[in-house]
Parts: sequence; structure tokens; C-alpha cells
Amino acid sequence: MFFGGDNDKELLQRQLVRMVDKENVDLLIVASVDGGALVDSLKPALNKHIPVISYDRLITGTEAASYYATFDNAKVGQIQGKFLIDSLKPTVDNPKNIEIFYGSLDDNNAKFFYGDAMKILKPYIDSVALKVLSGEIKPEDTACQGWSGDIANKRMGALIEKVGYGPNKTNLDGILVPADCLSLGVILALKKAGYTSDNFPVLTGQDAAPNALKAIDEGYMGMTIFKNPADLSEAVISMVNAISKGDKVEVNDNKTYDNGATVMETFLCSPKLITKANISDVTH
Repeated sequence: MFFGGDNDKELLQRQLVRMVDKENVDLLIVASVDGGALVDSLKPALNKHIPVISYDRLITGTEAASYYATFDNAKVGQIQGKFLIDSLKPTVDNPKNIEIFYGSLDDNNAKFFYGDAMKILKPYIDSVALKVLSGEIKPEDTACQGWSGDIANKRMGALIEKVGYGPNKTNLDGILVPADCLSLGVILALKKAGYTSDNFPVLTGQDAAPNALKAIDEGYMGMTIFKNPADLSEAVISMVNAISKGDKVEVNDNKTYDNGATVMETFLCSPKLITKANISDVTH
């Protein structure tokens, strides 16, 4: 498995080319830094018919990637969108104000988090049961490049200034945030604006990071999503074993993940909703 040093996509590219050219490689498992940056560096693997498993992040633009193992990212978005609706209970007669954050534009997973959450939220936005007072809804307007918590923090501060959100000002009921690394930046901006655990907007997250679990316990986040790394590892091990034996690789999705060159044979692992009610499931 290859990770670019210090999140370095150029290093990852060099590693892949070197391994395929100089080592006796039978299979590659690649956790991409930038899914669209590996087309050229995977050409040697494609030419040598070396199977490539795309690990968690989708490798795009090449037929070199044979299989994809990840979590059900569409389900993640569905869980987050449904949690906001269930928590806020918005109606046309009792509308609620929300804001929206997108992940990194170069991460294919972010598209699914956002897209499937918006399938749930958009009918409420269209009926004005949910209001996005900033008017910032599109990915290009709400993205946090590199999944940067600092960018999320600055953007939340800018939204507070632009709209006039505050505990005794314009009400902010909920925020769709795709991952804990962004949620924690948002929390800092909201605290600076005077929000406390007693009046905090409903905030979503993902990854069950320790600081996010603490924020849930203290009332600053409504939920996160746990993606058990053991489940993903087991899925990849199963793929490797099947490939090495020449057996059929077990997948449970062969329609959803089109990488631009081929539709990926994919195994999706299940994400789990974590709230204060079941936080002990991931803290013990």
C-alpha cells in the first residue's frame, strides 16, 4: 500500500513508477493523495496487467485501477442529511436556518457525502422549510480544499459576519459538515461568536475523531460517523486473497463508481451513526 509522504502526490507517483519498473510486483494497493493524479504513473501497471486496488479514495481517469474498496459514502451523506432533518424538524410554517460545508474538491468521496445529503435536504430548501441565508450552497462556494479545518474555521467566521449569526442575533439552527476535521474548525468559530453548548447549532461530522467524540459528549456536535478501519482492511485482504488464487473477487457494487475510464468493481463497507446515546460504542 502506498501513501505519499506528507500527503505528497508527487512522491506517490514516483513510488508507483519505481515499484512497477524495478520490483517484482504482482498487485498494488493504492491509497491516493489525489485520485486524478495517477493516470501516467499507473500506465506501467496497466501495461503489465498488474491488478490495482484503489483504497478508500477513488483513483480516476484510468483503467489501471481494477477494484475499489471503500465505505458507502452515499450512505454517509444520507445519514448526515437525515440527522439534520430529524433533529431540526423543519416545516414551511416553522422554517430552520442552515449552512452547508463541502469537503475537498479533489476528493471524489466528497461528491457522494454532499450529493446524497443534498438529495434529502434540497426538497426542504426548495420549499423554504430550510433556509440557507448566505446563499452559498454549491460545492465550489462551500468547499474546504485539502479538508482544511483552518479553511472551515475562516469560512464559518465569514458566514457569521456576512449573515449576522449569533446567539442573540440571526438564528442558526444547523450546519451540514461532511467530516470531523472541518466540524472542529466550525466549532471554534461558533464558540468565538458566543455560542455555548446550550444553544449550539446541530452540527454533523464523520470519522469519529477523538476530539469530535469529546465535542459530542460536551454538546457541541450532534453526531459523527464511525467507519471501522478493520472492516476496510478485511475487505482488501479478501480481495488480495481472491486475486492471488485466481478466484472471483467479492464485490457488492458495480454501478456507482465510474472513475471516468471504467466503472469500478467495488466493495462498500457500512458506516455507523454515532450520537451521544451510543458514543460508548467507539470510546470503549
